[in-house]
Amino acid sequence: MKRESLLQKLIMTFIIILTIVLVSLAWILSIWFKITYFAEKRTQFEQDGQYISNAIKRYNVEKGDIEFDKLQAIIDMSSVGANADIIVSDKSDYIYVYSKIEDNKTTEDKPYISEKNMKLLIDGTPVEYINEHYTYIYPIIENDEFQGYVIITTPLAIISKQLHRIYIIVWISALIAMVFASAVLSLFSKKILINPLAEINNVAKKFANGEVNRRVHIESRDEIGELATSFNIMAESLEKVENNRREFISNVSHELRSPITSIKGFIAGIIDGVIPKDKEGYYLDRAYSEIKRLTRLINDLLDLSAIESGKLKFYIKKININELIRLCIINNEQNIKEKEITLKIELQDEKCYVNADEDKTMQVITNLLDNAIKYCGKNGIIKISTYHKGSKVFVQMYNNGPKITDEEIRHIWNRFYKSDKSRTNKISTGLGLPIVRMILMQQGEEVWVKNNIDIGVTFTFSLTKYKDSKNSRNRLNL
Repeated sequence: MKRESLLQKLIMTFIIILTIVLVSLAWILSIWFKITYFAEKRTQFEQDGQYISNAIKRYNVEKGDIEFDKLQAIIDMSSVGANADIIVSDKSDYIYVYSKIEDNKTTEDKPYISEKNMKLLIDGTPVEYINEHYTYIYPIIENDEFQGYVIITTPLAIISKQLHRIYIIVWISALIAMVFASAVLSLFSKKILINPLAEINNVAKKFANGEVNRRVHIESRDEIGELATSFNIMAESLEKVENNRREFISNVSHELRSPITSIKGFIAGIIDGVIPKDKEGYYLDRAYSEIKRLTRLINDLLDLSAIESGKLKFYIKKININELIRLCIINNEQNIKEKEITLKIELQDEKCYVNADEDKTMQVITNLLDNAIKYCGKNGIIKISTYHKGSKVFVQMYNNGPKITDEEIRHIWNRFYKSDKSRTNKISTGLGLPIVRMILMQQGEEVWVKNNIDIGVTFTFSLTKYKDSKNSRNRLNL
């Protein structure tokens, strides 16, 4: 399908609007020029009629050949100046002087004057009418008596010819203005609209083809500039998402490849007989450990994916956070004993109720406790405490392991990030803390980490305190 140019659409739209405007303007100007031209003609004929009327009055006083020649000269000059025929008639309709020297000029050669128009002339009112000619009749009044009239006639063809010249100038000017305006519009549209949009379009296509580092370079303070800025913001966001996706795929591939390679090596050694019979149990146990590690990784990935996509449902209810902490400690008792860790518990109340999802909160506590056990050295110390402030309950988990650097704190919530890869590669998936953060965020809560002054790290997260509305009402009634 042939692509339609935005510039062509703009120019065509502009030409249509401009044509309508200019045609309307030219039409209005044509009418205005016509009205103005006839008004000027009327004024000119009135002045000529008055001048000839005064000359006739002088001729009537001083009749003679010299005065008649003067009158004839005045009429001829007026005729040439007005480009019209002039006839002078007395009140008996007798033509005694006219602008064209024709001996056979009679009353039949002058325009017909109706009875109504004759009454107007007798009253001293000029008369005009338009048919094939434009005729202006000026009355001759002397001593308040009607003495005759001056007929000034010009063919409409002459007037139309002069108006036609004006019309041509108007329409040619409109056409030139239209062409000039279209050229200017085309030039400026390309510079301020078409070219920037073309650049954005080209960068978008390259971005779609995988060149995520492409940006639009448009410096403008109008809507196009805002569009370019928004595009660059979107591009940066998508580039970050793409980089995270690639890093995620790389990390997942690495994390999956490692246990699969180990399992494959152990099983192949047993099948090929490379591993002695008395060692098969040991290597099968190692293979089973790798399978459990692979299972943990897959489960964590599924949980994180479900949380991020919003498909994981939360069932908020009243739970005893202190009881959940005790259950998590019992579940991890073996790991705590193996590292001979001293566990300190400081719970503010015997029972502390919060509004939260029980299973998801259990997973949060478990992940944080697993993290504390991993980074706590042999004979280390882990301290779990709870306290409430206002409408929130805070759970703190301290371990006296090494401090976390500022750089590590910025990345500790990222997927697959491991502070000590050499020490945690076999026991950590790098997804525990991101899952903790996502679960709490989905419930509108917060989690943060802080280094202690001397040694150790403290993780703290918040929960919403359970409020018994019924008991609150009873206390108010009392």
